[in-house]
Formats: sequence, structure tokens, C-alpha cells
Amino acid sequence: MSLESVESEKEDATAKASGGKNKKEERNAEDSAVDLTEGSPVKSLFFGQIDEEHFFPFPKMEEEEAETLRIVLESIDKFLSPRAEDFRAYDEAGAQPQEYIDSLKELGLFGLIVPEEYGGLGFSNSAYSRVIQQSSRFDASTALTIGAHSSIGMKGLLLFGNDEQKAQYLPDLASGKSIASFCLTEPGSGSDAASITTNAKKNADGSWSLSGEKIWITNGAFASFFTVFARTDTEAGKLSAFIVEASWPGVSVGPKEQKLGIRASATTTVSFDNVQIPAENLLGEQGKGFKIAMEILNNGRTGLGGGCVGGMKACIALASRQAAERKQFGKPIADYGLIKEKIAQMTVDCYAAESVVTMVGHYIDSGYKDCSVEAAISKVFNTEALWRTVNEALQIAGGNGYMKEYPYERVLRDSRINMIFEGTNEILRLYIALSGMKDVGSYLKSVMRSAGDIFNHPIKGFGLLSEYATMRLTQITSVGRDKIVSAVPSELENEALIFEKYTLELARMTDVVLRRHGENIIGKQLAMKRLSETSIDLFVGLCVLARVSKLIQEKSVAQCEQEIRIAKLFSQQAKRRMNQNLRRVLKNED
Repeated sequence: MSLESVESEKEDATAKASGGKNKKEERNAEDSAVDLTEGSPVKSLFFGQIDEEHFFPFPKMEEEEAETLRIVLESIDKFLSPRAEDFRAYDEAGAQPQEYIDSLKELGLFGLIVPEEYGGLGFSNSAYSRVIQQSSRFDASTALTIGAHSSIGMKGLLLFGNDEQKAQYLPDLASGKSIASFCLTEPGSGSDAASITTNAKKNADGSWSLSGEKIWITNGAFASFFTVFARTDTEAGKLSAFIVEASWPGVSVGPKEQKLGIRASATTTVSFDNVQIPAENLLGEQGKGFKIAMEILNNGRTGLGGGCVGGMKACIALASRQAAERKQFGKPIADYGLIKEKIAQMTVDCYAAESVVTMVGHYIDSGYKDCSVEAAISKVFNTEALWRTVNEALQIAGGNGYMKEYPYERVLRDSRINMIFEGTNEILRLYIALSGMKDVGSYLKSVMRSAGDIFNHPIKGFGLLSEYATMRLTQITSVGRDKIVSAVPSELENEALIFEKYTLELARMTDVVLRRHGENIIGKQLAMKRLSETSIDLFVGLCVLARVSKLIQEKSVAQCEQEIRIAKLFSQQAKRRMNQNLRRVLKNED
């Protein structure tokens, strides 16, 4: 019997004798009182901490919503599965016919996240993501038409609209009578939203005069509801958000853009020429437009992540069928090691991507106040995993993959945009690193100030320095560190240790980089990229471990052999990547 178990029994015996609770029960009671929505799981990793309660147990959808979702998914399959030839025709024509869009409306696919009181299905973020995943298995342009409406087009109204605005617009948005678009990007303003030139001037009666041009507006050709961001340059802030109707004088829509991929999705410019906006159509607070835009994008990224998972599953199915049916040198190419390797890697990536988008959807549904970094990770990881998967599926198809009569080349073209829109992956990598390092940097500044002021305020100064020393000792020796090993089954203990080790390594290297570069860290993009890559692998790996651990608990080890192999393989691959990334922060060929 271990010393820990002996002490536990002593605590239990003492508690029973006194009629009270043992220490373990008291700790559990304290933990249950903690507000889990306050923290950011990934930001904690930069401090060398894995907050177990944010990952374990892996989330599961409520039964009632799961049943409604099942019905919706079956309807999607029934409607979309016979339309493969239609989707090829829509791609070549560069448009979806109006009757097809009307059919999507009849299926209720524009009211997925609208509350039931306004005529929608009231789906959670997780359920909505699952719908986009399913539709993406058939056609990316269809998923985008649905997703741009809900994920970003009207999401600002749901998050920041007042009761009057919701009552006025949501019923028509739920039915599809009104389609929504998100108007942020401009000819000279992409990821740098602060450089927006579209402006709104406040009039004496409280209304606004809006002028400017927006580009690359999904659903712009037939949208009647625009969420528009414009420069207001007031004391309250530089940007504000507005609800604009397409029918108002001064609103004009340009011709459909001719694109590499997602060609059937309607992308246009939208121009505003002295458009008069009623005062009541200001969305949220005046001057808070940048915050609103970022909140919309962060909140909507599980739709994009879910779409990527759907695309990956479609590619895996295509590649597996091709590998089984295609024979070379007397046997199916599925029997050859290099083909097996490709399909295995595609499967591992897909499983990891689905684990991440499920976890992030859970955070959003649970009301986490800060999960923007986690949402960014789901976008970066999933879009790049899809790109690798599509590329390998086309390679397995050989020459057929390059021919337009097969679906591979269209899926490849459709997938490329994902790494660009809703924030380029380069910008998001920097955002992940800077967000994770920000709190660490603030903490270090506090420590430095305490060191200089220690004799003026000895109690405060020594207290903070002692806290910092304890944290550093924890990082170096693992003394006092919470271990996630206890949260995973024995079959995954070694994998849990990998992520514990590299969480500490990330914290150490973050400390080193901040001390070395200080405020100049903003210009050290290659170092930030490597820290970001490490945090991505940590977060994704922990999501995978949590998911497989939950499955083992619900089933058995024997029934989860495939999932255990996936978790082990991803962990080993992540280990090699994290090791290389952290080493190359200081020793590289830059």
C-alpha cells in the first residue's frame, strides 16, 4: 500500500469519527466552487500549468439536443447526397441557383443558432458546428452559404443586439427570408482591422451617415442584412458596428467575384454611399466595434473548424475507397506501406481536429469568458490538417485526382481559402503567442517592480517574490505540480507525461524569450511562431487525451484500441515537433 493511500485512509477514519468530511472531499467541494469560465486553458500553459478541470472529462452533448441534431443531420444527408453532379455544375457556373438556396431555407438551415422564441432551432455552438461538418462532407460552398450567415453574418446581433433589434430582425433571419453578411474587410484593410477607412459620421438627430466600400463579402449577392464596421473616431473608440439593410438608398452590391475555389458561394463587394442609418441600428456600444468584430470571429470559428472536419472525413472516405479498389502490381494499393501511412496520418489528423473543435464548442457553450486563443488554435490546426488531408487524398487518386470529372481537384481548390479568411493563419499564430505571453510578461513586470520596491513595501514585495520563486521551483522540479496522469487511464500515462513535460518547457522558454527581448518581442515573429506551434500541439494533444480517456471510461480498453493508437501516435509526433520548436527558439538557421 502506498504512503498516499495510507494517509487517505487516516483522513477518512478521522472524518468518520468526527462526523465531518475528509480532506479529499473538502478539496473537491472547493474545486466545484471555482468558476471555470474565468480562465483560459491555453494561457495557463504558458505559465507551465495544465488546468485539468478544463479538459477532463471530455464534453458530451445533452441527450435532447443530440436527438434533434440527429434528425437534422439525417435531413441534410437525404437532401445533399444525391446532388454530386449539381455541385460540380454550380462550381463551373460560379453560382448556386435561387431554387437551391430556397431549399436550404425550407430545411431550416438558416435558423440553426437563432433562439426558438424567434423561430430558430436554438442550437448550441457544438451542435451548430456538427451541422456545418456534415454539410461540408458534400459541398464546401453550401456549408459556407449556411455558415457565413450564422457564424459571422448575424452573430453580432445575437451577441450584442438589444431586445428591440433581435425582435425586428431575428425571425426573418431564422426563416431565411433575410440572409446575413459580415462586412469588415476593405481593399486596404485585411487582418489589420484598425486601418478601416469606411466611416460613419454622427448626425444631429443621432442617426449616422455611412460611406465606404467592403470587399470579399460572402452571401453579398443576395444578403439583405449586413453587419458593417466603420470608423467613427469618437472619444469612446475608433470603430463602431452597425446593422444595415440592403434595401436602403446608397447601398449597392458589385458583381460576383471569380474565385479559385468555393466558386458557387456568392462573393461580392458592397458599397455604401452616404447611407443613412437610424440611431437604433448601432450594434452594441459606440466605439466598441473592434471588440465586437473580434468576438464575432472568435465565436464563429467552430463553424469553420467543423467544416474542415467534414471535409477531412469526405477525403478519407474517398481515399480509402480508391486505395481498396485501385490495383497495381497485382494487388490493391491499400496493401502498400506508403499508402497505409497516408491514410493513417489523415485519420490521426481528423480525429485530433474533431477533438479540438468539440472542446472549443464546449467552452463557448459553457460561457467561458476568454477562449479566443483556443478558438484561434482550432482554426489554425483544422484548416492546415484539412489541407494536408486533401493533398494526400488527391495523391492517392493519382492522375484521376487531377481531372475535373473527379471531386478531388474541386475539394483542393475549395480548401485553400480556409487558411486565409477569418484571420490568416500567420496572424493567428502571432495572436496565440502574444496572448499567451502577455499575462506572463505582466507577471514578470510585477516581480521586477517588487524587487526594486522591496524595502519600501517589504510584505507585498517579499510575498510576490516568494510566489515567483515557488513558481520557478515548480517549473524546474515539478514539486507541487498538479498531474494530469491521474485523470487518464494507465494506457495513456506515458502520453500524459509528454504533455506535462512540454508544458513546463513552454513556460521556461516563454520566460527566457521575454527576459531576452522584453518589449521588442513584438518584432521576433519567428520565436513567437515556435512558441505558438508548441502551445497548439499541447492544446490539441490534451484534447485528444481527454477524448480517448472518456471513451475508455464509457467502453473498455479492448473496444478503444484504435483510439488509443491514435492518441499514442499523435503524442509522439507532437513530442518531436515541440522538441524541435523549443530548441530552435534559441538555436536556428534564421
